[in-house]
This record gives sequence, C-alpha cells and structure tokens, in this order.
Amino acid sequence: MKISVFGLGYVGAVSCACLPELGHEVIGVDTNPLKVKMINDGQSPVVEEGINELISAAVHAGKLHATDDVAFAVSNSDISLISVATPSNPNYTPNLTAVDAVVRSIGAAIRKKDTHHTVVLRSTVQPGTTEDRIVPILEEAAGRKVGDRLSLVFNPEFLREGTSVKDFHNPPQTVMGSLDEAGYVAMEKMYNGLPGVFVRTSCRVAESVKYLCNVFHALKIVFANEAGSVLKACGLDGREVMKIFCQDTQLNISTAYMRPGFAFGGSCLPKEVKGFLTLAREKDVPIPALSALLDSNEAHTARAFNMIARDGRRKVALFGLAFKPGTDDMRDSPLVTLAERLLGKGFELSIYDNFVKISRLLGKNKEFIDREIPHLDRLLTETPEAALRDAEVIVIGHADAAARQSIIAHAAGRRIVDLSGYADVRSAANAAEYEGICW
Repeated sequence: MKISVFGLGYVGAVSCACLPELGHEVIGVDTNPLKVKMINDGQSPVVEEGINELISAAVHAGKLHATDDVAFAVSNSDISLISVATPSNPNYTPNLTAVDAVVRSIGAAIRKKDTHHTVVLRSTVQPGTTEDRIVPILEEAAGRKVGDRLSLVFNPEFLREGTSVKDFHNPPQTVMGSLDEAGYVAMEKMYNGLPGVFVRTSCRVAESVKYLCNVFHALKIVFANEAGSVLKACGLDGREVMKIFCQDTQLNISTAYMRPGFAFGGSCLPKEVKGFLTLAREKDVPIPALSALLDSNEAHTARAFNMIARDGRRKVALFGLAFKPGTDDMRDSPLVTLAERLLGKGFELSIYDNFVKISRLLGKNKEFIDREIPHLDRLLTETPEAALRDAEVIVIGHADAAARQSIIAHAAGRRIVDLSGYADVRSAANAAEYEGICW
C-alpha cells in the first residue's frame, strides 16, 4: 500500500520506520524542514532503539521519503495517518489546532482526487472527536461525504517511548474504529502480518480505549508506589511483595474486577482497605490515591441512588441485597447501603434476593442486618412477582435467571435501573425505560 504519515514525532517516525517492513511505500510529511531532511538522509528525527537502522534501510530501498508538500503526499498515497501532537490546553483538554489544520490540508488535497482515500487519526483525542469534530472539517475540505470515496478511521497507538519499535511489531491487539466498511478493510490490509487480534469497534470506543489505557497505567504505577512505600515503612521490600502479587494472573493481573458495575462490599474488601489505610497512618505514610478508595466507592453508591431518585419518590423493587450473588452475606453490602438510603428518603421498597432468608441468618451477618435494616422481614418478598407488584422503578443489583425472566415479563411501562449489566434484561427492555449505571 501507499501510505502518507503526517507528523514525524515519535509515533509518526516509528510508523515511517516500521510500515516499510510490512511491504508498504511511505511518505513522511512534516512542516519542520529539519525532520524532513533527516528522514531523507536516512536518519531518525527521534531517539529510539533500532529506529535509525530501519529508517536508513527503508530510504535506501526506495520505500520511504519525506516532504512538506501535503498535496503531493496525498495524491501519491491511499491512506493518510495523522500523528500530530495534541498538547493540553490550560483546562487539560487536548489542543486540536494542529489536528484541525492537518485534516483541512488533507481534505483539500483529497478534493482533487477521484480515487478513494482513507484518513486515519491516531492522535489522542476525547471520545466523540472523530465523529463530531473531524468529520465536518474533513467533508467540507474534501467536498465529499465519508462513504463517498472517503473513509475516516480512528486507530489508537499504544507505543511506549523507548520500546516503540518492539511495540509496533508485537501489539497485543490492533483497535480500529471506522465510519464505513472500507475503512476497516484498509486498516486490516495495512497491518496484515502483525500478531494480535484486530478489533473492529466504533470511533468513540476506540478513542476511549486509548484514554483508559494510559490512565490505568498511571493508576498501576501509583498503586505500586503507594503500596511499596507503606511496605517499606513496615521493614519490607515492596518489590519482593509485588513480584509475588503479580504472579496471580487469575485475579490480580487479569480481567477480574474490570467490568463496570456497582460498588464493592462484603466482609473482606472494605475491611482490608480500612485496615491498610490505618496501617499507613500509623506509619505516617501518605497514600492519597488509596485513601480515596472508600470515598470513590461511596460516590458510586450515591450515583445509583440519584439515578433511582431522579423522578422523585416512587415504589422501588430492589433485586439483590447480599454483596454479590450466590451468598446471603450482607456485611458492608453496597445494596444494603442503597436500601437504607432509599428507606431514609421515604421510598416505598420491596426486596427480593433468592439467597437471603431471615430464618437462616446467623452471627455477624444477622447482627449487621438487624442493626442496618431492623425490619427487613417486612421488606423481603418470597417471589420476584411479589417484589414487582405496584413497583414503578426496578433496581437490579443482582438477579438469577428466573428473577430476570420475571423482570422482563413485567417490565413494560416501568423504569429499570441496572447495576449489573444483564444482557438479557437490556435486550428485552424495549417496553421499559432502561438505564445502566455505567452504560
């Protein structure tokens, strides 16, 4: 394929170095004459392991050259990758001045072409930018609509400075959001030969994935550093502890707990978080990120309450009271907290949890619920249908298959607030007003 790469910073330079290895012809484009000259001289404009050799080889093989001529680059390529900088504005939103200018220039050059052209945005932008901002600019400049010999794709990059060449050749996945089928096809052809899965999604999701990856990486570093600081204060080597911690790929380094839903609770997580925070205070080690865990969890519970209370006091049917399905343990359950708040604000409430039976509650579990909801026996129902009777709002904390079928059967004309994300309820809730807490 013939590819033009706009912006010869880290991402652009690595693309210029690595795409020729996949058999493509590449034109690098930049307004900086020094970067253009360096590429044409077979040198990298950025410092990166292995990149000089790749650029030199590509230039000498006639598969790479650079220019500042946008019209030439577009007319001699089928795909244009945009990798210009998006620095932060004072309010930390991305400054898209350079992106806008490049899109206009590419669009103006496309206007003079009769053949199909694919424009690919790789710069980090907020969700919705490609469709809401880039599409109008590109279509006006190109004089044609996306889908009419014109494709627009958002393809996030996950290249780390220092290992970007290796990252290019070994991606865990390649994410692409396109506004038409031709865009997906072009990207799969361009990346053909690389390992990892090709993920087709929307532009908004692809934009969001890029943001979340970097935020999560920052969160992991902060977690390791704060935990390591407390462990050091206890006379331990934080690296040794984290090495063992990371060996658990079933729960710790895995997809476990990474599904958006309701707040955490139960007999372990709240207690252990509080205990670790107390340990940090005793050792006089500030850990601001971990200290915010409980506040964040409470804010999520409050978010659920506000969703339920949006239209004022309505009778509420709450499905699930234990902190997770398959147990009757209600200690520090966020669903108990939610029920308490609803009752305290005067909501009429009925509750169904197949695993919670008043007669079977024992020990600390019974003490907790007697203290938090002393008249629970008046609120619990024996069947889903009884809980749903006269309810205007259905709140799903967790529900087994039979309960969900009952909810679906009685959903018409009611609001459903889903805290767990059951696909069958969501797909069958056409006659109801459905809303998920994170979707």
